[in-house]
Amino acid sequence: MTYPVFSMGLKTYKVPMSLHAENRSKLINKLRSSSSSSSCSDGIVYLVGGTARERNDSDHEPIFRQESYFHYLFGVKEPGFAGSINVKTGETTLFQPRLPKEYAVIMGSIETCEEIQKRYGVDKVMYLDQAEDFLMCHCTSRTKENNDSDEDGDEKKSSHNGVVLLCQGTNSDSGNMYHPPKLNIPQIDTNLLFDILAECRVIKTPNELSLLRHVAELSSEAHVEMMRLCQIGMMEYQLESIFRHYVYYHYGCRNMGYTPICGCGPNSAVLHYGHAGAPNDRTIQEGDMCLLDLGTEYHCYGSDITCSFPANGTFTENQIGVYEGVLQAQKDVIEMLKPGVSWVDCHYAAECAILRALIALGVVVAHDKTVEELVVQMRLGAVFMPHGLGHFIGVDTHDVGGYLPNHPPRSPLPGLRSLRTSRIMKEGMVITVEPGCYFINALLDEALDVNSPLAKYLVTDRLDQFRNSGGVRLEDVVAVTKDGCDNYTTCPRTVTEVEHVMGGGKWPPVKDEAPELKRTRLTFV
Repeated sequence: MTYPVFSMGLKTYKVPMSLHAENRSKLINKLRSSSSSSSCSDGIVYLVGGTARERNDSDHEPIFRQESYFHYLFGVKEPGFAGSINVKTGETTLFQPRLPKEYAVIMGSIETCEEIQKRYGVDKVMYLDQAEDFLMCHCTSRTKENNDSDEDGDEKKSSHNGVVLLCQGTNSDSGNMYHPPKLNIPQIDTNLLFDILAECRVIKTPNELSLLRHVAELSSEAHVEMMRLCQIGMMEYQLESIFRHYVYYHYGCRNMGYTPICGCGPNSAVLHYGHAGAPNDRTIQEGDMCLLDLGTEYHCYGSDITCSFPANGTFTENQIGVYEGVLQAQKDVIEMLKPGVSWVDCHYAAECAILRALIALGVVVAHDKTVEELVVQMRLGAVFMPHGLGHFIGVDTHDVGGYLPNHPPRSPLPGLRSLRTSRIMKEGMVITVEPGCYFINALLDEALDVNSPLAKYLVTDRLDQFRNSGGVRLEDVVAVTKDGCDNYTTCPRTVTEVEHVMGGGKWPPVKDEAPELKRTRLTFV
C-alpha cells in the first residue's frame, strides 16, 4: 500500500501515515506474543478518539487536539472518531461521525468514507453509529467459526475468541484514569490492552524518531530566536510570543506541547511558572537569569526544551558557577546514557555534578561526607533539584510508560519520588535530560531548620547571596541508541555559545565546542 502523508503545506515536514501503520503492527505483534495471546488471538482492538468540547457553558470551541493513544494508532486529526484493529488479520477500520447537513454550511464540506480512507491509509471506513454492530458481528462470527471447528463441541475452548479489547488504566504521571467506552457487548477485555499499548509507545520507530528530531530542531531554532531578541524591559510573555510565532509561521506548528514557562529573575525558581495565576507577566530586569521552557508539537509529536541565559547577554561570576554546574550535570548524564543504564543512576549523577558546583561556590560544605554520600544518603541534592531528571517524550510531553508492571517502582525519597520513570534504558527510548539548580526559599528554609540533618552542610551567609536569584535548568531531547545516545536539541549550551548568540553571533556554529553533548546534527541544521 502507498500511504498518504500529513503536512501543513509549503515546505513543512511530511509525516507518512505509514508511521501509524507501523505503530499498529507493533501493537498486533505484542498482543500476539503476550502471555495472554490465547485470549486475544481472535480479538479486535477498539479505541475511541477525542471529542470536541465547548468552553464552560458557552459555544466557544477551543482548538481540538487528538487523544494521544488514538493518535498514536491512527493519526486522525478530527474529533469524534473511533477505530478498530483486527489482531488476527491486521485489518484497520475507522468510524467517522455521521455529521448533520448543517455542518457543510458552518464548518465546510462533509467528507465521504472513501475520502477519509484515502487520507489515513486504512482498510475500511464506516460510520460511528455502525461501530457497535460491527464489533458484535466480529465477536459472533469468530465464536461461531471456532465452535464449528471444535470437533468436541467444547464451548469453553472458544470462550475467549471474538473478544473486544478496550483500554483501561491509570497514567502514572497524572494519576488520571483512561476510561474505556461503554459498549453493549458481552465479550469485552479491559485488562490486557493498556499496559501493552503504553509499552509500545515507549520504544519509538524510525519514523517516530525522525519526526521527534524534526520537532526538537525547529524548537531549538525558536529558542535561539528568543535569545537573540531578549532585552531588558521586555515582558516575559513577549518571549513566549516570539516562540509561538516562530514555530507556527516557519513550520506550521499550531499547538504547544505544554504551557510555556518564561520565568525571569526569581520566577525562574518556580518549576511550573506560566500558569493562569502567573501568566509570564513580569518585566525582565537587569541582572535577571531567564529560564525559558517551551516546546511545540507537530502532528501531535512534541518537544520539550529549556534554555537559561542572562537577560543582558553576559553572565556574572555567580551565574557562571551555577550554570556550569548544571551544564556539567547534563554532560555527565549524556555521557553515561545508553542501553542498560538505570535512569535513577543518571539522576544521582546529575545531583552530584550540581553539588560539586555548589561546593566550589561556597554554598555547600561536605564536612565528613563525600559528594556521593550527600546525594545518596542525605538527599541534599533534592534541596536544589527537587524535580526528576527527565521524562519520556513522544505523543505526550510526559509520555507514558514510566512505571509499568515488571519495571522498577517509584522511590518514596525526596527528589527521586518526582522521577517520572525509574526504568533501565533501552534503544529507541526518547527522554529529556533536564538537570536544574534552584534557590527555592521554602526548600532552603526547611533544610536550614535547626532540627534538619542537612543544615550543617549549608553555608547560610553564602546561600543568602543566591536567594531570590531564581534558578537554572537545561533540557534536551535525547534518543537512546544502540551504543549511546543522540541529542536532538541544537541550542547554544556553553557560556561562550550563549554569549556569542546573544551578542549577535552566527548560529548554528561551524564547529561544535561541546562534542560531549552529542548534538550530532548541530553543524548541519
